[in-house]
Amino acid sequence: MIMVNLDIMLAKRRMSLTQLSEKVGLTMANLSVLKTGKAKAVRFSTLDAICRALNCQPGDILEYREGESDNG
Repeated sequence: MIMVNLDIMLAKRRMSLTQLSEKVGLTMANLSVLKTGKAKAVRFSTLDAICRALNCQPGDILEYREGESDNG
C-alpha cells in the first residue's frame, strides 16, 4: 500500500494545508484528499509542485508499506 506522509512534511516545514494550497495552486479539497490517502492517483506535475513548495523529495511524501491494504 502507498502511504501519503504529506501531514508529516507539512509539520516539519511548519506549513498549513492552506499555505501549501496557495503555493501550489491546488484546492484545499484536492490536497485534503491527497493528505488523507484517499486519492487514487497523483499527477507528476502536482507532486513536483508539492516537492518544490516543501523543499523535499517525492519519497518524503510517498511511502510503500508492504502487507497493508484497505481492501479488507
